[in-house]
Amino acid sequence: MSTGSGGGFQDPPAEVLAEAAAAFGLLATPARLHIVWALAQGESDVTGLAERVGGTLPSVSQHLTKLKLAGLVRSRREGRRQVYLVDDPDVVTVVRLMVGQLAERAGHAPQEPVRLRELGA
Repeated sequence: MSTGSGGGFQDPPAEVLAEAAAAFGLLATPARLHIVWALAQGESDVTGLAERVGGTLPSVSQHLTKLKLAGLVRSRREGRRQVYLVDDPDVVTVVRLMVGQLAERAGHAPQEPVRLRELGA
């Protein structure tokens, strides 16, 4: 592995870069990013998520399935409902940092809940 010229960090292995690119690819759609943002604030069922992100139940359910298969979210049964939550705290950190920075640049207070549609995403 070679070191980059910007501070001595070693380049990550190709498989790590591929895994990171896949995770970012899953979050590259505004709907999925909004779902992860919402779940970073607390767990929810698909109905609550659909209301919060403004999607239909089938589309939110499909997005959750993809995020779940990738290991970014998980679900648990609560009676007859499936409750979803973020399964990777590092993803929460990255999403909060990125969305928070963009919200600040757009003139939103960092603690305000931000709908991605308001950011032009």
